[in-house]
Amino acid sequence: MEIITQLMDFVIHIDRHLAEIIQNYGTWAYLILFIIIFSETGLVVTPFLPGDSMLFVVGALCTTGALNINLAILLLIIAAVVGNTLNYFIGKMIGERIMESRKNRFVKKEYIGKAQAFYDKYGGKAIFLSRFLPILRTFAPFVAGIGKMSFDKFSMYNIAGAAAWVLVFMLGGFFFGNIPIVKENLTYVIFGIIFVSLLPAVITGLKVKKEEMKVIIPEE
Repeated sequence: MEIITQLMDFVIHIDRHLAEIIQNYGTWAYLILFIIIFSETGLVVTPFLPGDSMLFVVGALCTTGALNINLAILLLIIAAVVGNTLNYFIGKMIGERIMESRKNRFVKKEYIGKAQAFYDKYGGKAIFLSRFLPILRTFAPFVAGIGKMSFDKFSMYNIAGAAAWVLVFMLGGFFFGNIPIVKENLTYVIFGIIFVSLLPAVITGLKVKKEEMKVIIPEE
């Protein structure tokens, strides 16, 4: 419970924590940010790490000169690309064994199922679109690996999605994060980003549940 509480505190007050990280670790802050984005996109056991909100806050902090905007964008795009690539190969090499294992306690099959449905619906585009959907962006490349999507096709969507995702949220933070009304209510803005980011996944989940209910209880 303590770990969950600390994680929630980090997500909710991510602006304060990132400012402290940059102040305390200086240039090493780039590596810490790289690891967070890499882990959220590359490790199927860490879908809970902040992505959208962190990128927004990093963009806002860049306006203060705490970080170089160009370097931060480049490094975090690379982190997102490399993370997804690792995730793809994990799925390709051992994904089926993970799914079949009864001792699997770290990868929720519910999330895999939702990512599979999303992938089945959008095909290769799911790799691009899932970048903007928390949790799904962690599992979409894993599912693509299980489905043996060609690496060239995967890489095209992977790079395009990573660049679009990082640029949208970081430039959003860079241009709007230090507007007085946004800066003074940044916690609420972060909640808003999390809510809007999760909304499509929630809607998709409700649609899937509705379809499942139709199967269980056929319409007369």
